[in-house]
Amino acid sequence: MRAYDVILKKRNGHELSKEEIEFMVDGFVKGEVPDYQMAAFLMVIYFKHMNADERYNLTEIMARSGDSIDLSFISGIKVDKHSTGGVGDKTTLVLAPMVASCGLPVAKMSGRGLGHTGGTIDKLEAIPGFKTTLTEAEFKKNVKAHLIAVVGQTANLAPADKKIYALRDVTATVDEISLISSSIMSKKLAAGADAIVLDVKVGSGAFMKDIASATDLARAMVDIGKKHGKAMVALITDMDKPLGYTVGNAIEVEEAIDTLKGNGPTDLETLCVELGAQMLKLGKITESLSSAKEMLKDSIKSGNAIKKMKEMIESQGGNPSVVDDTSLLGVSKNTFELKAWKDGYVTSMDAEGIGIASMKLGAGREKKEDKIDLSVGIRLSKKTGDSVKMGETLCTLYYNSEEKLKAAIEVVKTSYNLSSVRPQKIGIIHGVVE
Repeated sequence: MRAYDVILKKRNGHELSKEEIEFMVDGFVKGEVPDYQMAAFLMVIYFKHMNADERYNLTEIMARSGDSIDLSFISGIKVDKHSTGGVGDKTTLVLAPMVASCGLPVAKMSGRGLGHTGGTIDKLEAIPGFKTTLTEAEFKKNVKAHLIAVVGQTANLAPADKKIYALRDVTATVDEISLISSSIMSKKLAAGADAIVLDVKVGSGAFMKDIASATDLARAMVDIGKKHGKAMVALITDMDKPLGYTVGNAIEVEEAIDTLKGNGPTDLETLCVELGAQMLKLGKITESLSSAKEMLKDSIKSGNAIKKMKEMIESQGGNPSVVDDTSLLGVSKNTFELKAWKDGYVTSMDAEGIGIASMKLGAGREKKEDKIDLSVGIRLSKKTGDSVKMGETLCTLYYNSEEKLKAAIEVVKTSYNLSSVRPQKIGIIHGVVE
């Protein structure tokens, strides 16, 4: 078998066998297929796409290229959740304690961010002393004792995907549904869960910009998971405006804590209840979504959710006092308020622009080696649909560098669209794919 022949076959629109896909992926990981041929292979997939069987095979091959996580130490059904990412997406920080406090174990491996802000792991590191790297024994002990542990992904989880993604990133082949779905699902399959709840973002601050594309991606991932014997459900959720009112790292942890206390933004709490209900149902904690939602809402009202957050922080070496005193998170004291330049309404927002502005402040990474400033970020005062008066604060930027602040202001100004027309309010959930 030759790489040239596999590339030619796909270029001509034919279906690839499992052996041909395996030859390309394994050969690339071993260094036997050079970068230029894998780049050509990815480009023909970008233009010719893959069918359901090809996606299934590509996902399986990448999933077994490295470690597989053994969750057999957890009794019952193991449920995982994955978000395709967005601006202000601190969902795991709220969702994990809520779900665990309802009796479903959460053994979560999360990643670091590249782009707008840090990932879940970066955000958790804003908590003084919090350890995002645990030994296997510590990880198991925490899940058994507390029903919750959130740690960084192992280095050898689906390494084929990691190597291929690095090439996709520099060859303009990232945004193709077969490649996106197999990339995400290869890591989810290797992580060992029995059931997976997907949060597929759509809108200006998401990877998928329109509902049709987001639905296609959700269906592709659900199909891959079901073919691998996993119980699957995907929610299509809004990302035309940031989730919640904060974008950054420490500042998002602060908002997550407020939400678990019952004082958070409605959109964030609603999303966590919707996702959590799907997790509790798949995990057989309850048979109906309505009772699952009531359990999750009660976990906040009763204080059990915030208690579980405190328990998780302490069990992973962090300072639990941050739950009672969020000033310990170290959000920057340097602030700049962007004011409305006229009366009217926030007609729309460029969520991606808000994310980029946060990155320019230092809250995200443009390159993998960049160091994140966990103390900076943006707090929104107004979002799409809100009325504004000239001189009112639209958002507050938290900064540590005047130069970075200047660059961020230029971006954030253009991210707000003010007009005299009041826009129609849009809900957080656009659809469900099962």
